[in-house]
Amino acid sequence: MKNTMKEEKIECNDRQCPIHGYLKTHGKSFEGYIIKKYNRRIVIEFERTIYIKKYERYAKKKTKLHARLPKCMEEQAHIGDYVLVKECRPLSKIIHFVLMKIIKKSQGEI
Repeated sequence: MKNTMKEEKIECNDRQCPIHGYLKTHGKSFEGYIIKKYNRRIVIEFERTIYIKKYERYAKKKTKLHARLPKCMEEQAHIGDYVLVKECRPLSKIIHFVLMKIIKKSQGEI
């Protein structure tokens, strides 16, 4: 446990942070790319395939989700990053997910 405390140098006073705060997560988790970044919020998009019974074919559909961006991850998360979001309680009218971790950085980042 001491190793994790040394790795985390960022002070996070955010109560709605799943790592440092009191926000509990449950249910579904999704992986997708960040397409928009706002203050305390990100929008991720991912593709899924659905089966169309009438035409006996598969089709691709895109889904957009709004997720809470914790203060401790504001500097690390950028547009184009591949991230993991997890379901939590409703935080606002459109935000029902929270950013858990950044899986892969975008190609533009160094």
